[in-house]
Amino acid sequence: QVQLVVSGGGLVQAGDSLRLSCAASGGPFSTRIMGWFRQTPGKEREFVAGIAWNGGLTDYADAVKGRFTISSDSTKNMVFLQMNTLKPEDTAVYYCALKWSLKVLIPKLANEYDFWGQGTQVTVSS
Repeated sequence: QVQLVVSGGGLVQAGDSLRLSCAASGGPFSTRIMGWFRQTPGKEREFVAGIAWNGGLTDYADAVKGRFTISSDSTKNMVFLQMNTLKPEDTAVYYCALKWSLKVLIPKLANEYDFWGQGTQVTVSS
């Protein structure tokens, strides 16, 4: 059974940085896409960033391009989300997700992912 464990959230001020981590276990993970999503109360879970496990393809939501960076460490089965220049509108619960896939395409809909980690709260104060 695949398990995803998320860590790294917290309370920061606007302009600060945070790094989220997602540790995956229960693989194999040779053919999967990893994604980061976020959700605020009353809204649907939205795509933030995704990466193919070989690291050769990444994609970002327009709202975070240039500020957030997704990366992976295949030796440790971990995915990271480096968040720089945080804004109050980045405040949300952030989730890590995994999709088994033979295609090197990064879905942006939450219902296309197969497994989810627990969320971690990121709060950015102005």
